[in-house]
Amino acid sequence: MNKDENEIIHSNFWSNFFSPSAQKADLQSHILSVPIFKGLSRKEITHLSKIMHNRNYVPGEFIFYEGDPGIGIYIIKNGEVIIRRSLENGGYYPLASFTRGDFFGELALIDDGKRSASAIAKTDVNLSVIFKPELDEFMERFPGKGVKILQGITEIVVTRLRKLNDENILLQNMLNIKSEKEYGA
Repeated sequence: MNKDENEIIHSNFWSNFFSPSAQKADLQSHILSVPIFKGLSRKEITHLSKIMHNRNYVPGEFIFYEGDPGIGIYIIKNGEVIIRRSLENGGYYPLASFTRGDFFGELALIDDGKRSASAIAKTDVNLSVIFKPELDEFMERFPGKGVKILQGITEIVVTRLRKLNDENILLQNMLNIKSEKEYGA
């Protein structure tokens, strides 16, 4: 056999199932980096880290597709993720780029809605994932912690909504200025 025949090809699919669990301290630091969980104590973070899963993706691999069910929140341990939305002409529009310490998919923790955009690994990516059913069960077992988590989610959603409102006003002002110049109003 030549070298090529002995070469092992690693499947990302199988590595996600058989990768060793992350170190406890590493998981806790990733949880603490997410504002949603900022109200939790170290003990509560320890409990939460038990329901986290690790996933690895290669460049160009979809983490989830637009229209998929929202099943959890993703915390980036390493790498870069692009969030993009499909356009009617078959193209796409990039919405955001996330790197180490960032998180995405948090709206899946609130409702059972479908993903409004796709998430794609731009580089090799290592993620920690908390799936909604496990978080729901965690919050049922520890309602006080659940309230803290829901407060954290609410703060993030409100912050993003305010930012979106500001951007909308800025865009409206730019369009109004352009209209005034074109039509002499």
